Amino acid sequence: MIDNLEYNTERPKLIIPEYGRHIQKMVDYAVSLEDREERNKTAKSIIAVMGNLNPHLRDVPDFQHKLWDQLFIISDFKLDVDSPYPVPSKEELSERPEPLEYPQNHPKYRFYGNNIKRMIDVACSWEDGDMKDGLVLTIANHMKKCFLNWNKDTVEDDVIFQHLFELSNGKLNMKNSEEDLTNATDLLKNKKRFSSSNNSKKSKKGGRGGGRKRY
Repeated sequence: MIDNLEYNTERPKLIIPEYGRHIQKMVDYAVSLEDREERNKTAKSIIAVMGNLNPHLRDVPDFQHKLWDQLFIISDFKLDVDSPYPVPSKEELSERPEPLEYPQNHPKYRFYGNNIKRMIDVACSWEDGDMKDGLVLTIANHMKKCFLNWNKDTVEDDVIFQHLFELSNGKLNMKNSEEDLTNATDLLKNKKRFSSSNNSKKSKKGGRGGGRKRY
């Protein structure tokens, strides 16, 4: 009896471990069948079992398609059956996906965040006019608020205009603008009001049952 024991270290490696060894053996059995009709019948039975193992994914788009793809993967692409979907190839799955493009922040101005940079890129793509001027002014005010939140309690508008000029690669120039940005005091007032509101909520929560002792 001991001779029939099977150790994990001696077993073939599972291709998709999540399905377990029983599914792997069922797929291997299907591959070994010589009769095509029997293989097709067995493959559909395996798909049904695989679906029952993932009931939470039944509403996922292309659920059946994914199951069939996984069936071929488990068989190491050796299973020859009539699939209702295009049969994937090993080469397709071994292809590396294209690298993702990460937002490139200006190292000096990371505190502005990616959203500001996206807004600047949008503004650069607009035609000159009142709409663009309004957007650029809004962006500059957002930049000033970000700067004050991150850095200190005051900043000259010229500093923000210079940063805007650099982040837009010289395309948005407000250096000679007669427009004034929102006063720093007004921008910080909203920040302080929000902060004090949060603190009062915390103190109220902390005050409930404060005199009680817990044992």
